Amino acid sequence: MASNDAVLLSVTDEIATITLNRPDRMNALDKSMIAGLSDALDQIEADIAHIGAVIIEGSGGTFMAGGDVKFFYQMSQTPAEEARPLIETMINRVHDIIIRLTALPCPVIAKLEGAVAGFGISLMNACDLAVAAEETVFTLAYIHIGTSPDGGSTHSLTRLVGMKKAKEIALLGDRFGADEAHDCGLINKVVPASLLASETAKYAARLSAGPRGAIARTKALLNGAPEADLQTQLAAEAKSFAECSISDDFREGVTAFVEKRTPRFGKS
Repeated sequence: MASNDAVLLSVTDEIATITLNRPDRMNALDKSMIAGLSDALDQIEADIAHIGAVIIEGSGGTFMAGGDVKFFYQMSQTPAEEARPLIETMINRVHDIIIRLTALPCPVIAKLEGAVAGFGISLMNACDLAVAAEETVFTLAYIHIGTSPDGGSTHSLTRLVGMKKAKEIALLGDRFGADEAHDCGLINKVVPASLLASETAKYAARLSAGPRGAIARTKALLNGAPEADLQTQLAAEAKSFAECSISDDFREGVTAFVEKRTPRFGKS
């Protein structure tokens, strides 16, 4: 199924794939893509009981080259009192996508190749896992057009790579490769381009086959951990474990362990 021409959505074997589809613009973010991402999330949220994992990818050999600079140029030629509310509205819609994507109970995997720039890094960081082809190039890039970042990248970068590295990435705007992205903690795995699709699919299939309730609760615990003190986090872990312990998946997991076999988890 399609979200709109700028974003495609397909679901196979309970794995949803969101494809950024403006290859002629290196999948630069514009109003049509924002609408398409929002619509794709609407569809995923509506069928979330039957979705075990989500993959986000770009078409045409690149992930995302950031925001559409043509739109920003038009705004720069527009009187400030007209441009500012339009840009704020656009960014608020983008931020809603980041919030909704992060809140999905199922794991989200970024499949990266080509350019990952600007908002592309924010979108990647909102995913739970990221797999990149060896030739992938990363840059936050905002500084080069005279603006500060959006999409939550100042929040996610400081937590993923630490303050000093985050400032290097944001203030210099330099390009860096997949190995450096892996070494500093931005991505999980670097693979040859020929294996990108299969390795990403392996992650998705493994996660989709896992205990979905436990995965959702683990993801929520990890997402909340940076803002929680130890006592709060321990209380959240205790509550989550107790909820998991009365599930069919927990019963199956411990039974399979005792019987020395692979567990067969359900969809709950």
